[in-house]
Amino acid sequence: MSLEEPQDSDQDQPAVEGRSLGDELADLLGDHVLSREEHLNAPGFVIRPDEVQDVLFKLRDEAGFDHLSCVTAEERSNRYESIYHLKKYDDPTQEASVVVPTDKDNPVSQSAEPVYRTADWHEREAYDLVGINYEGHPDMRRILLPETWKGHPLSRDYEQDRPQVVPLREHANPLEDDHSGDGGDTMFLNIGPHHPATHGVLHLKTTLDGEQVADVESDIGYLHRCEEQMCQQSTYRHQIMPYPDRWDYISAGLLNEWAYARAAEDLADIEVPEYAQIIRTMGAELCRIAAHMLAVGTFALDVYGDFTAIFMYAIRDREKTQNILEDLTGQRLMFNYFRLGGVVWDLPEPRAEFFEKIRDFLDDLPEALEEYHDLISANEILQIRTVGTGVLPEDVAKSYGATGPVARGSGIDYDLRRDDPYGYYDKLDWDVAVEDGCDNYSRLLVRLREVEESAKIIEQCVDLLEDWPEEDRTIQSNVPRTLKPEDDTEVYRAVEGAKGELGIYIRSDGTDKPGRFKIRSPCFSNLQTLPEMSQGEYVPDLIASLGSLDIVLGEVDR
Repeated sequence: MSLEEPQDSDQDQPAVEGRSLGDELADLLGDHVLSREEHLNAPGFVIRPDEVQDVLFKLRDEAGFDHLSCVTAEERSNRYESIYHLKKYDDPTQEASVVVPTDKDNPVSQSAEPVYRTADWHEREAYDLVGINYEGHPDMRRILLPETWKGHPLSRDYEQDRPQVVPLREHANPLEDDHSGDGGDTMFLNIGPHHPATHGVLHLKTTLDGEQVADVESDIGYLHRCEEQMCQQSTYRHQIMPYPDRWDYISAGLLNEWAYARAAEDLADIEVPEYAQIIRTMGAELCRIAAHMLAVGTFALDVYGDFTAIFMYAIRDREKTQNILEDLTGQRLMFNYFRLGGVVWDLPEPRAEFFEKIRDFLDDLPEALEEYHDLISANEILQIRTVGTGVLPEDVAKSYGATGPVARGSGIDYDLRRDDPYGYYDKLDWDVAVEDGCDNYSRLLVRLREVEESAKIIEQCVDLLEDWPEEDRTIQSNVPRTLKPEDDTEVYRAVEGAKGELGIYIRSDGTDKPGRFKIRSPCFSNLQTLPEMSQGEYVPDLIASLGSLDIVLGEVDR
């Protein structure tokens, strides 16, 4: 949608007091709206690039859209475009898309950072990869690629074979002008990128004032693997599904696969059989337990260095879930088990042995969790290190778009499995784990409680699958061999991953491959909160705070 040729389109949105959500928001925004667009599940509003903050402030303060879930940018044939996908923490089924086209020759748009602080990193990524400049942004520079990089890889005129020549001055020591003896207590400290406490190739540029953290900057991009670009070059039907396993590779593969499946199934209007939905739900919760076990074990290792007991206990229980997932999918990490419309095959035979293996694991889990509480949450050393440290207030967490255990540890009662139901979750009995301590300890408790809730879900799924009539065990709906969604159809859908809201934005271009494929990583948004949690605290508290976020760099960098 260009600024020069606005067009109107009707929205097929749920009625609010006899009118669509799109109509209500259009009335609120008034003359700010140049035109309307059709996005699946969300009304889209095209606005001027110099009115971004006015529009977003209205939607946040007057319409209640307090969650900037995703920012997508791309270059079209006649324009650049930024899309801000908004939700509500209280009701994520209410969604809106704000589309900001900019001139082809001068791609400059107003920054959304003063409205939603999470826009900081999202807009930097858009600038880095696409080339859109955001006026008023507090730190408009690259985030994934080096500052010396030439060109923007997702722009249409990018020369892939262009040499990346770095002048010698770029290698100068950034601290060469610094010196000691001036009476100051400020010190610059590098943590990572190759350090076990950074949970991957993350570089923390830390400024200390005496022994306290004055500032910390997360330097990411060391693991950037162009996952979005590879998905844009792959077909919907078969070639994309193996990639999601590699985003959050910490046992959470089925959760990642479900994020893509949910978006693509909405895009192509594909129904999933009820039997397959139950299998998906059971497998996803097994992945959640495995991911949380590793998170808890590594967190204890970060905080007080207990490798032999707690870490190995957590790995022991993670291995049990890995064994079950291996029986189900044939793989231990890169599962590739989901298919559009269902799953690739039925439960392993003999089914009775498979169910017995799951039940044995679930029977042993309560005692194992008691051990974790004795060794970890009741440990005096850990309590001293985590209670009251890494504080992330609820309003700050919302502004940064925090989700998952990070948000729920700050008292935000937000879980897409319940609030935007998919799969079989809305037909099962379980609770959302929420703690209001807002600190490192609360985030630990949320994960331990979520393991209990996942066990409840798995047990109910096993009961259903055991009694399911053999003649109704349909694992996959009839999906066309080649999927070609209608041109220019746009969708954003998300699932509750192990780390938080994992969303996928897809724009179709009429072919069997996406025109634009964007991954909304929960770790990317959650990691932005680290400076808020660490300022004024000590280096060990910084390490504990980073561990409590449970990031995986394969999902941050993508």
